[in-house]
Amino acid sequence: MNKLLSIAAWCLAGAAHADSVDLLRDFAQNVKSGRAAFTQTVTSADGAKKKDSSGQFEFVRPNRFRFAYAKPFEQQIVADGQKVWLYDVDLNQVTVRPLAQALGATPAALLAGGTLDKEFDLKAVPAADGLEWVQATPRVKDGPIQSLRVGFKSAALAALEIVDAFGQRSMLRFSGLEQNIRLPDSTFQFVPPKGADVIQQ
Repeated sequence: MNKLLSIAAWCLAGAAHADSVDLLRDFAQNVKSGRAAFTQTVTSADGAKKKDSSGQFEFVRPNRFRFAYAKPFEQQIVADGQKVWLYDVDLNQVTVRPLAQALGATPAALLAGGTLDKEFDLKAVPAADGLEWVQATPRVKDGPIQSLRVGFKSAALAALEIVDAFGQRSMLRFSGLEQNIRLPDSTFQFVPPKGADVIQQ
């Protein structure tokens, strides 16, 4: 009897975990635009150092997004569908790269791209911290990202955990998510400020 109960529990757990992958696929397919506040904690590979930041994230599929960091330093990352612009306000420096080179199997591709299963292997993992989690492993090996986990709470995007190739871990937590809202085109347009140092990559 105990063995039957164990098998039943295992089957139920598997069904529950499968739902988390469905949540991510539904998010990628049905949420065409969105806006949320975020906090980000970056932890070094040895766990000794932590750095906190916060800001606002907006996106429109496919491949248009804006991360606007407000604290502790102002920075913008904007994808206009063709290029990705990174603007460091303090340095008055802009780095620009073609979207195809910058996106790939990145967190932005996972959240705002249009080729989820093409770029990632998806696997449900056990729930933790009150969230349903999906492991997203980039199909392209030896890239800048080692692994990604996406967390959902009540079918809403709640967290994103990133481990880079050096073992550095970034945890983003989202709040106040608004889905399928109208965002003006200007949100995803970037014009380098006058006098800014622009670096093409």
